[in-house]
Amino acid sequence: MARLLIIALLMLPTSTWALEPEVQAAKDEGMRLYGLGIAAESIPLLEPAAEAGDVDAMYYLGEVHRLRHMGMTQASMHWYLQAAEQGDVYAMLRLFQGGACTAGDECPEGYDDWHYAAMDIVKPQAEAGDLDAMLALFHTYRMLDESSRAGEWLESAAEAGQPEAQTIHGTQILDGRGWYWTNSRRLEAAEGWFRRAAEQGYVPAIDQLSSVLRDKGEYEEAWHWANKASDDGSYDSRLLIGACSLNPDEFPICLNDRDVVKGWAILHAIDVETQGAGLIRGSKRLREKLLTDDQMNEAEALAWEEWIDREPSLSRFPPRFGF
Repeated sequence: MARLLIIALLMLPTSTWALEPEVQAAKDEGMRLYGLGIAAESIPLLEPAAEAGDVDAMYYLGEVHRLRHMGMTQASMHWYLQAAEQGDVYAMLRLFQGGACTAGDECPEGYDDWHYAAMDIVKPQAEAGDLDAMLALFHTYRMLDESSRAGEWLESAAEAGQPEAQTIHGTQILDGRGWYWTNSRRLEAAEGWFRRAAEQGYVPAIDQLSSVLRDKGEYEEAWHWANKASDDGSYDSRLLIGACSLNPDEFPICLNDRDVVKGWAILHAIDVETQGAGLIRGSKRLREKLLTDDQMNEAEALAWEEWIDREPSLSRFPPRFGF
């Protein structure tokens, strides 16, 4: 792959043509399942879009195969290579991370490895002020083990208003980044970044903001943001609202009245939409004695009326390039 070709390709949209309606619908459902962590079932739904040239579908197929096998496989490499050939920087970083060049002899033409190809694409865009490119450059420098430069670009992206960068920055502060004399000051610093991203509607930041406010004992505002995140599709906050509806005494953040029918409806809807994945079945078993049989039947009917397939779709909101 020639260097100029790689750079030119990144200037194109990630999908350069519209998918057929049925292919687009399958991709949307595949992405919904991916967002809930239901990986295997998303593969046949994403493949038609990837085969039709959709770069996002190519990349996420690579992610699904990598995550299912906890590392690079022939299938994940195939789809990452397809996406990389269309200029997807994160696919290039995955190929570097998985040793595609050193172990698999799949190297980008004109470069020693894939992270250098990614750098050649994304750095000029970041320096020109592209917010998403700034975030991608943070990840690229991280792949190069240049933590200082990575941090600088993360902060630049956050300061410029990129919500995912703001959320990562706030999370790093909670994890110990930076010098803060007290834990309360650390919480306040992280809260500021989460709030900036939350006010842009970025759901992972809304979840984090609610969590920090809860840690600070500011339950009224924490409850407000938890409800906002639930309404916007957050799996974690939706589960919290359901648990609080069933038993408001369970957590200090619960500032609602008891409504066991609503609570069970929410938990049942999560169970249906996630196909029982995660801890939802256990969560339901712990609380099923709170309802009579009649209340449970009423709640399950309510789940189908109000909560299942509710928009926006329920999701765990995995980042495009997680750790």
